[in-house]
Amino acid sequence: MYKWFLGVGLLILTGRIKFGIIGFVIGSIIDFISRNNASNSQSSKNTGSGFEYYRQRATQFDFPTMLMALSAVVMKADGSVKRAELDYVKGFFTAQFGNQFTREHLQVLKHFLDNGQIPISDICNDIRNRISVDGRIQMVHYLFQVAKADGHVDDSEKKIIEQLANKLGIPAMEFESIKNMFYRSADSDYKILGIEASATDDEIKKAYRKMAIAFHPDKVVQMGAEYQKGAKEKFQQIQDAYENIKKKRGIK
Repeated sequence: MYKWFLGVGLLILTGRIKFGIIGFVIGSIIDFISRNNASNSQSSKNTGSGFEYYRQRATQFDFPTMLMALSAVVMKADGSVKRAELDYVKGFFTAQFGNQFTREHLQVLKHFLDNGQIPISDICNDIRNRISVDGRIQMVHYLFQVAKADGHVDDSEKKIIEQLANKLGIPAMEFESIKNMFYRSADSDYKILGIEASATDDEIKKAYRKMAIAFHPDKVVQMGAEYQKGAKEKFQQIQDAYENIKKKRGIK
């Protein structure tokens, strides 16, 4: 637009073709700069938008981006980001991903923490399409560990993790089992095994064997040492719950 405005304008004002040509060249340069700025502005918008930002960084097996996004959701749940939670996330990622964990991943976390609206549904749907249910279950266990980093799982944190678990397609029984490892009640040992306190001794034994098989650490061995460490902790909590029930009931 500017090339014609300046070119024709200077030609009319001066009556000289060379000034018209100069105006046309200058206008062309201005048009190019304007288009480039508009393109960069649009690109910046796309990069900054929640799910587009996530998608650009989440390659097929980019666990750090997936976990950073979910971590931010949980860390913001109670209205304030605790230092203990941040330290836990850093420690987990350093141990889990080693040299693959970079300052850029912390910038991803900061982006989601600073972003007022995190596209939870889109991100969870993407994770469901890429990660097996065993891996997603372990993600929920990790999220409870983040929430418990300050010594207490707040009700708001429990609710948001339950919401994430639903969107991640985690079966209700598995979620209740994980929740009761961190959010204890009188029946927690039974719920960890996925049963009610009214269950018979035989039902308890069957439930323990089922859970022991379903949540054996070998199922997530491909996800890395620290991820498997979390799986081992969960497996140990299942064993502890079973032992507690056996003691209460005198089961041999």
